[in-house]
Amino acid sequence: MVSSGAMSASGNLMDFLDEPFPDVGTYEDFHTIDWLREKSRDTDRHRKITSKSKESIWEFIKSLLDAWSGWVVMLLIGLLAGTLAGVIDLAVDWMTDLKEGVCLSAFWYSHEQCCWTSNETTFEDRDKCPLWQKWSELLLSQSEGASAYILNYLMYILWALLFAFLAVSLVRVFAPYACGSGIPEIKTILSGFIIRGYLGKWTLLIKTVTLVLVVSSGLSLGKEGPLVHVACCCGNFFSSLFSKYSKNEGKRREVLSAAAAAGVSVAFGAPIGGVLFSLEEVSYYFPLKTLWRSFFAALVAAFTLRSINPFGNSRLVLFYVEYHTPWYMAELFPFILLGVFGGLWGTLFTRCNIAWCRRRKTTRLGKYPVLEVIVVTAITAIIAYPNPYTRQSTSELISELFNDCGALESSQLCDYINDPNMTRPVDDIPDRPAGVGVYTAMWQLALALIFKIVITIFTFGMKIPSGLFIPSMAVGAMAGRMVGIGVEQLAYHHHDWIIFRNWCRPGADCVTPGLYAMVGAAACLGGVTRMTVSLVVIMFELTGGLEYIVPLMAAAVTSKWVADAFGKEGIYEAHIHLNGYPFLDVKDEFTHRTLATDVMRPRRGEPPLSVLTQDSMTVEDVETLIKETDYNGFPVVVSRDSERLIGFAQRRELILAIKNARQRQEGIVSNSIMYFTEEPPELPANSPHPLKLRRILNLSPFTVTDHTPMETVVDIFRKLGLRQCLVTRSGRLLGIITKKDVLRHMAQMANQDPESIMFN
Repeated sequence: MVSSGAMSASGNLMDFLDEPFPDVGTYEDFHTIDWLREKSRDTDRHRKITSKSKESIWEFIKSLLDAWSGWVVMLLIGLLAGTLAGVIDLAVDWMTDLKEGVCLSAFWYSHEQCCWTSNETTFEDRDKCPLWQKWSELLLSQSEGASAYILNYLMYILWALLFAFLAVSLVRVFAPYACGSGIPEIKTILSGFIIRGYLGKWTLLIKTVTLVLVVSSGLSLGKEGPLVHVACCCGNFFSSLFSKYSKNEGKRREVLSAAAAAGVSVAFGAPIGGVLFSLEEVSYYFPLKTLWRSFFAALVAAFTLRSINPFGNSRLVLFYVEYHTPWYMAELFPFILLGVFGGLWGTLFTRCNIAWCRRRKTTRLGKYPVLEVIVVTAITAIIAYPNPYTRQSTSELISELFNDCGALESSQLCDYINDPNMTRPVDDIPDRPAGVGVYTAMWQLALALIFKIVITIFTFGMKIPSGLFIPSMAVGAMAGRMVGIGVEQLAYHHHDWIIFRNWCRPGADCVTPGLYAMVGAAACLGGVTRMTVSLVVIMFELTGGLEYIVPLMAAAVTSKWVADAFGKEGIYEAHIHLNGYPFLDVKDEFTHRTLATDVMRPRRGEPPLSVLTQDSMTVEDVETLIKETDYNGFPVVVSRDSERLIGFAQRRELILAIKNARQRQEGIVSNSIMYFTEEPPELPANSPHPLKLRRILNLSPFTVTDHTPMETVVDIFRKLGLRQCLVTRSGRLLGIITKKDVLRHMAQMANQDPESIMFN
């Protein structure tokens, strides 16, 4: 036997792993983090800092800096997210107008900025000024006629194609992860999944640049979803500067949750809505501390955007509205009808878009992303230009649809027949019969609505940044405005009907069509995303319509009920399942009466579970086991005969530990015994040095018995964020259940393809 003196002489070497070594505790790409272990490591780190802070002034200052680091990160995220959002808004404004013309005094001015600076602009012709020239005026010196129209039409299409081509090329070459909305992946990452590079610096840069290009191209997409991705990239960048967050994936996700709130804050100018969106829609783990920090990040981001003032109206958003008429109880019926429309549109869009995206993934269509973007952009530009409501940017369209018709409005939607004897104040214009312009606008809006419904299905999911909030709101706003005008005209011509008699007297301002547009927008956005509370708050922050919370709530709840009747999945959850990400949704219910033994592996007929023994395997045995299997970790047992569970060792940490031991510890060879106990095993005198790996062993792995109901197991995985759970009976190891096993079992119980869950 090895003498005790020899063993003690090598004791320091054998225990070298008591010191941390590089990369321990990190995770491989496309794997799930262990929330319990990350929480435990952060508690240990905090305990160590607290105990050290009492030793000296310097250690006390370091502990204060550590405590404040979270707030510093939030401040930096808010500043950068707000700045990027402001720059994107200004660039989109200029490049959208560039498709139609150019400013002669300064080509970097948008149409509006150009006419602001002109001294020759009159109020009646505020959209026309000598300094702003359409392409036909610049190239042909004529603004009217067929040739001028055709040239403007061609320039519009060419600019759109150029912007779209640049965007898809940049994404494809430099940052493939910069495509799409980003919210499905952000949700998955916040649930504990690792996607390396998804929140990287290149993704941040390319997504910011290409977002400007695609929104300016006129495609049916918005910048709001991608802005959440951009803000999370900012959060990831700043968290990597502080070891508190860079070395702990659980703490990093707290920062990303707050960054998502800042993203919505600058996308909609809705700081409170952003916090609620992060809480309701994207976050998986949201402690109270994260709520405060999210609020602070959203506040800083909104303040930064307000300082930049990209819309020039001292507001955070483009479509701020003020209505002068209250709503009446009888109007709840059309509001609820808009909610039903929103729910049906949400269901139709989700099913059609997922079917198209699945076709893109499984056929040759997916091999030509550049061609697909060019074709969709060409079709969009060709059909959009003739209709004024599809030609203008979607944000401007929504703004026009939300607006109340005042005395100074020049929109076709406000072309009513005025009573020459009217002497009312400007703000209180009574309901009037619709003029020719309103009827023209109605059929143009109907065509625009059909076009938007169809083209958005094919646009969302292409290999370019593409948000869904604005197109969904546009669909709802168009439907809502048409319903509003219909109700307004009905009330005007039939004010003696019983439903109008109590609240709509002749000559009164009864119905506000812009309010119907706002309610329709909320209903359609709710139908697609299944948001409720955060949606209502975002809408009233977005529009300033605090008085209209009840109509918004009625429409949002109705749209969710209707959409849920056809399927519980919103568009983001559907895309998560389409991509096979391991996302265990808190909203999913598991009601089947299966047991842990029905789901655990190994099942009957399968080879026995791969395990490590506590003190009888050599380094070579473990390396062979790692090479022959692809498991993320191995249970450690007393012996193969007893199968008594000791703990659990992660695959990655085993590989790193053996590699480091070979480099740093003399005498470690392939036939060295590996042990996970406190004391080394008794070995023959000529044996090589054993290798102690107790430090990397998780001595308290989560276990359940084989008769635990799967309903309980699913709940444990959800609430504790487990990667795996060991199944035992009387302390004896029987099997293992991983997160992938749980998701596949749930898919099987729901009659879905269990093989669609691809990642661990």
